[in-house]
Amino acid sequence: MARKTKEQLEKQSFESLIQRLEEVVSRLESGGLSLEESLAAFEEGVSLVRAGESRLAEAEKKVEILTASPDGTVSAEPVFLDAADAAADSEGGTSNG
Repeated sequence: MARKTKEQLEKQSFESLIQRLEEVVSRLESGGLSLEESLAAFEEGVSLVRAGESRLAEAEKKVEILTASPDGTVSAEPVFLDAADAAADSEGGTSNG
């Protein structure tokens, strides 16, 4: 597959980025690639990870905007991705975010 540009990656959904990253990782793990093919796949994977991280950062900003109080202040409340995170926080656990 031809390497996608940054602009092309930005147009993909987060889910399609993850799906493609899983395909790249699977190809790398298979061990059947030449050195050049492995390097190309690794570069593509890094690009996919960066695009995904960018997409997540954008989503985090949107969540902060949506949780702003009427006076414009934004509280630094954690966004729970699953029940375990919520349980840890309610038990006095610390957040890395």
